[in-house]
Amino acid sequence: MKPSRKSASEEHASPRKASIVQVAKAVFFSFIGVRRRADYESDAARITPVQAIVAGIIGVAILLAGLLFLVSMVTK
Repeated sequence: MKPSRKSASEEHASPRKASIVQVAKAVFFSFIGVRRRADYESDAARITPVQAIVAGIIGVAILLAGLLFLVSMVTK
């Protein structure tokens, strides 16, 4: 009987995809630069590059909108 071998994709497959809340939390902590190593490793295993890019773009848009709002309130 042959031993079953896992394909490369099965060996490196993430346990499951991260939820929207988990991705948002990871991006938020990335913006401020504070994250525990265990959480970072967990995020790296579950968050796909597409999820990280989309969440990053949304996070930057929210940050810029907040800054523009703050500047407009201060300059009035």
